Amino acid sequence: MAETISMPKLGFDMAEGLLVRWVKQVGETINKGDVLAEIETDKATVEVESSASGVVLQLIAEQGTMVPVNAPIAIVGAEGEKVDVKPTTDDRPQTAAPAQPTPASTPQAVSTAETSSVVSGQSSAVKASPLARKIARDKNINLAQLQGSGPNGRIVRKDVEAAVSSGATFDVRPSMSSAPITNFQLPVSTEDQVIPTTKLRQAIGRRLVESKQTIPHFYVTHEYKMEAVMEMRKQINAYLSDNEKVSVNDFIIKAVALTLRQFPNLNATIKGNEIIQFGHVNVSVAVTVPGGLMTVVVKDADVKSLRQISGEIKSMAARARDGKVKPEDVDGSTFSTSNLGMYDVEDFIAIVNPPEAAILAISSAREVPVVESGELKVGSRMKATISVDHRVSDGAEAAQFMQKLAEFLENPVRMLV
Repeated sequence: MAETISMPKLGFDMAEGLLVRWVKQVGETINKGDVLAEIETDKATVEVESSASGVVLQLIAEQGTMVPVNAPIAIVGAEGEKVDVKPTTDDRPQTAAPAQPTPASTPQAVSTAETSSVVSGQSSAVKASPLARKIARDKNINLAQLQGSGPNGRIVRKDVEAAVSSGATFDVRPSMSSAPITNFQLPVSTEDQVIPTTKLRQAIGRRLVESKQTIPHFYVTHEYKMEAVMEMRKQINAYLSDNEKVSVNDFIIKAVALTLRQFPNLNATIKGNEIIQFGHVNVSVAVTVPGGLMTVVVKDADVKSLRQISGEIKSMAARARDGKVKPEDVDGSTFSTSNLGMYDVEDFIAIVNPPEAAILAISSAREVPVVESGELKVGSRMKATISVDHRVSDGAEAAQFMQKLAEFLENPVRMLV
């Protein structure tokens, strides 16, 4: 029996997605889990997998059209099976501001995708898929000099790959006027640049304005002793290969998840006059990608090992940067984290990522002078700040959460038993 494949919903606020490219065509065999199409949303460029095995009987939506969430896009069934569904059309002009994928940063780090701003002299007015832009940037190809074969002349991956394989020489200089480089001085432009906001930046703006205007935030900061985590990480990594080594952030995600099990009110959302405490602990991690941020989600982080958490984050972050995230990579978060530790940050706060109730901003682990038992010594300390929706929780509960988190971070063996 034929099965209909629909436009997936990635996040509670997604209403539609741009069908960028069909990977499979009518008449081709497809297995459950095979990539059927590529779609572009405010959050990311996503590969849509088939939920059924069989033959592609009909492609309902055309490439380059905006399709509402849950609307049918294709039908998969048995060879020769008769189907006839009216195609989905969208007469609106598509400028598809490419949002190219985006770990750790803030929601300010809303789930996202790659930016379409001027890169290597390429105008954001050029119609191109996020993946095409990424390849062009990596290969120093000027998109303005290519002819697109996609819908409405949109430049797609194969156009850029064809240009690369041809060995043609392209002028990748910016179109804007700039002073010549002399005596190793940087070029100076006296002209203003107008860079259209991308779908990513628009999504971030909408979410953060909503959050700051509708959610009464409060903040609690705690400083953690990190010597034990650093030592345990060193011992664990001594037994692991380079691509399996765990990070400090992996310890933090595990500790946060275990702590949330004891504070379900912070692993929650508010809906009307009700607080919904989630049964699963799904911790999102903000990932930095070219031009923005994307949050990937570690599902059931409280019951996974450090190696599992580490492996999943590495895989999801790599897919995010390559523009190949899966719907399950970015959906279902119940609590967010934002780690700027790699940027030598002493302290910062993050904005609650609706509809969640809280987010943890994680700063750098730094060597600082500390006083212990009346003696001055060097210690490793890390500050973290939790931002909480005051409609859901209060300062005392948030402070208790931060104290309990310290029990795991300062005695990390508790995460392993």
